[in-house]
Amino acid sequence: MIVIGLVVGVGAGIAATTTILRNKLLGKSQQVLKDAEEKSEVIKKDKILQAKEKYLQMKSEYDKQVNERNNKLQAAEQKLKQREQSLAQKVEDLQKKSNELKTASENLNSQIEVLNKRKAEAEKIYKQSVEKLEHIANMTADEAKQQLVDMMTDEAKAEASNAIMDIVEEAKITANEQAKKIVIQSIQRTATENAIENTVSVFNLENEEVKGRIIGREGRNIRTLESLTGVEVIIDDSPDAIILSGFDPIRREIARLSLHKLVTDGRIHPARIEEVVAKTRKQIEQEIIEVGKRTCIDLGILNMNHELMRMVGRMKYRSSYGQNLLQHSREVANLAATMASELGLNPKLAKRAGLLHDIGKVPENEPDLPHAILGMKLAEKYKEHPDVCNAIGAHHDETEMTSLIAPIIQVCDAISGARPGARREVVEAYINRLNKLEEMAMTYPGVVKTYAIQAGRELRVIVGADKINDIEANKLSYDLSRQIQSEMTYPGQIKVTVIRETRAVNYAK
Repeated sequence: MIVIGLVVGVGAGIAATTTILRNKLLGKSQQVLKDAEEKSEVIKKDKILQAKEKYLQMKSEYDKQVNERNNKLQAAEQKLKQREQSLAQKVEDLQKKSNELKTASENLNSQIEVLNKRKAEAEKIYKQSVEKLEHIANMTADEAKQQLVDMMTDEAKAEASNAIMDIVEEAKITANEQAKKIVIQSIQRTATENAIENTVSVFNLENEEVKGRIIGREGRNIRTLESLTGVEVIIDDSPDAIILSGFDPIRREIARLSLHKLVTDGRIHPARIEEVVAKTRKQIEQEIIEVGKRTCIDLGILNMNHELMRMVGRMKYRSSYGQNLLQHSREVANLAATMASELGLNPKLAKRAGLLHDIGKVPENEPDLPHAILGMKLAEKYKEHPDVCNAIGAHHDETEMTSLIAPIIQVCDAISGARPGARREVVEAYINRLNKLEEMAMTYPGVVKTYAIQAGRELRVIVGADKINDIEANKLSYDLSRQIQSEMTYPGQIKVTVIRETRAVNYAK
């Protein structure tokens, strides 16, 4: 029983506790619902207020836009009214002007009628007067007019002829005086010494003993030097001197410098000669470039193509009728610049054309063209000024002169070359003959080098051993001698020597 009572008591306690907790939870849930309802009411009011504010704001903006559109419409209507009033005023003004023009036109027509009547009366009176004059003078009006015109024409022609003769005579006197003055001033300001090239160079020795070392065993050193340079080495009884003979100044200079290096070094043998000649040839090529640059700098000529500058350097070792070509070209350049300045032309272009006018004489491969035309083509190739190109091509009248610089270059070339002692035509003919000899030999297959030596009395032809055999070498010598005999004119006889050399070279490593 006690246990049952305890169980019943515990159950009643649990039930009471559950009831109390349920009531508490119910109260809390009701409070939460109440709070939620209150919050939702507050949020609802806030949203309604925000919506009302946004509505009012949008309504205000809409009203503002409507007002702006209304204002614009009113302004447009006002402008249209003003334009209508303006157009109405213009139409009224045009109507008035139209009426005025109509009135003026009527007045003008009436005046024209009056003028026509007066013109007819004046023509009638003029005709009557002319008829009376013709009757008195026994001559028609056209005849009188023609007679008057003829008289005035004859008088005008006579006066014009006299005036032209006076002007021409005065112009001749003035032109001659001015031309002589310009030429004389140019020559005075650029006067230089005559520069004449010869065909030999003298190499001085310190003592006679060196000659034997230069000759070498059985003359092998001299033969090697001559075959490599194309210059004849003459060793005679002249004390302490060796003569280098050749028509090409570049070859002579290579031979002279090579000989100087060999004598200074003391080692003189064929292998050493080949080495020194090769180095000297490179040195001369570099010197040619330096001479071209220095010449352009001295003359104040800028922006010249590198290849043209190299050709200018080669002029140092070329001659024209015995006159050094570089010295001649510098002289022509200075003369041309002076004359151009006196005549109000461009002195820079004139100086450039003067320096390059004989550039066609120095290309390594010389085609069958006059040097003036070849020089013009070279200048055009390297983008020189058209006036410079024309002056180069026209300085011997081989093309038409199209610029004022061209006749200046022609005159300056004549001034520089025509001075007494400046040129020797015999030397030029001699050099041309030797050049032709070498060019003729180079036309044969297998020929590597050709050298005209002993003043043109001997032609040495070096052929490739792998291209021509001994029998063909003999045939080449015979054919070349026959061709020279049939095509060229020369004093005495020419010895044709064909050299075929075979070398076997190996290296010990």
